[in-house]
Amino acid sequence: MIAFQNVAYGYGGAELLSDVSLRLAPGSFHFLTGPSGSGKSTFLKLCYAELLPTQGEVMLFDRDVRSLSRDDVALTRRRLGVVHQDCQFLDHLPIAANVALPMAVAGYPDQPQDLSDLLAWVGLGQHANVLPPSLSGGERQRAALARAVITAPDVILADEPTGNVDWEMSLRLLTLLVELNKMGKTILVATHDMNLIRSAKAQVATRVLRIRDRRIQLAGADL
Repeated sequence: MIAFQNVAYGYGGAELLSDVSLRLAPGSFHFLTGPSGSGKSTFLKLCYAELLPTQGEVMLFDRDVRSLSRDDVALTRRRLGVVHQDCQFLDHLPIAANVALPMAVAGYPDQPQDLSDLLAWVGLGQHANVLPPSLSGGERQRAALARAVITAPDVILADEPTGNVDWEMSLRLLTLLVELNKMGKTILVATHDMNLIRSAKAQVATRVLRIRDRRIQLAGADL
């Protein structure tokens, strides 16, 4: 689904990621960990073609990202659900409209019929008409996850989805991600929370990737 071959990326002449080769297989569950500033968010942006590699090859659904036109990128991103670290919303729109926004951007004229079911699944069934500023941090994260999966993507990429919530809410978010994985979705979560990783490994088969010295390595069983 997503494959890297000898990929490098740098800012201002300084290399941040180097010689990255890996493949995210369909239905897999991966965590990406590493120190702050090590390149976790950059790696995710390479995964959804927000950034292009400075060296090497990134393949999305068997297509080289360098060969994709702007329209191709838009179509490809329908198969990718992204939970951003800052989970921004349009504050003047109710949460239901915010969650459904990717459908409108993709050109679907009507609100999806299963929107209420999706909101209920993330525990926001009673918040459909609430404006984003009224939501708690955990509610915003769950709304961001609902927005990421509204187009039924094949892959969900989440950047520190539990970074600003307490442990109980972290576990609730993890439960939703595990459920998605059991439905066949490929999951990649960037996190620094080792307890979250351990909790996931007790529920589903996961692999842990660690950024160290600009390279991405498969972490050992000690996690």
